[in-house]
Amino acid sequence: MSFKFTVYGHSTFALEIDGYHILIDPFFDDNPQSPVTADEVAADFILVTHGHGDHVGDSVKIAQRTGAKVISNFEITNWLGEKGLDVHPQHIGGGFHHPFGYVKLTQALHGSALPDGSYGGMPAGFLITTQTGEKIYISGDTGLFPGMALIGEEGVDLAVLPIGDNFTMGADDALRAVKLISPKYVIPSHYNTWDVIKEDPEAWKTRVEAETDSQVRVLAPGESFSL
Repeated sequence: MSFKFTVYGHSTFALEIDGYHILIDPFFDDNPQSPVTADEVAADFILVTHGHGDHVGDSVKIAQRTGAKVISNFEITNWLGEKGLDVHPQHIGGGFHHPFGYVKLTQALHGSALPDGSYGGMPAGFLITTQTGEKIYISGDTGLFPGMALIGEEGVDLAVLPIGDNFTMGADDALRAVKLISPKYVIPSHYNTWDVIKEDPEAWKTRVEAETDSQVRVLAPGESFSL
């Protein structure tokens, strides 16, 4: 199994799994952290955690260019499907075997209104299981919730968690989340895009590695991590 996880700033990520290109919350063109534009990325699949503009982002533009299939909750895929995109609807607790792996939608504590104000359903995270059994948990924008312990029981190899506070968990609650999930590796997200979510990821890394067995990888936009 080949696996590469790339950070593009804020909460935008790319997964490459066995030749498949998967984008998560593809917010490029208006993302002050992104080193690339929406026209420069490859995509076979797009995963959208919730309806906010900094997460739906450039999904329509990229999917129209690449033909990528968009995976999200029922309401968001309906909205995107009306724009002519190829979509696959799922919902919280439900999983499906896609060509690159098994994707289950998890709970997330947040909002989900779409950019035009229409209803975006329930926000979600993604628990992705590769064909060879590696598990990646993308929490999406969320506050701390006790069900993270149940997600941790799955045996998470990589967790991606927000640390920026104000709109999501801050550093303290994100540390508590790591303790509930017990992943092998953690990557922080959703910080320093704007002053309101300013956080020191290196200080958070020090705390996490002092208080848990998890290893933190702090990646600058454009950097990658391989399991």
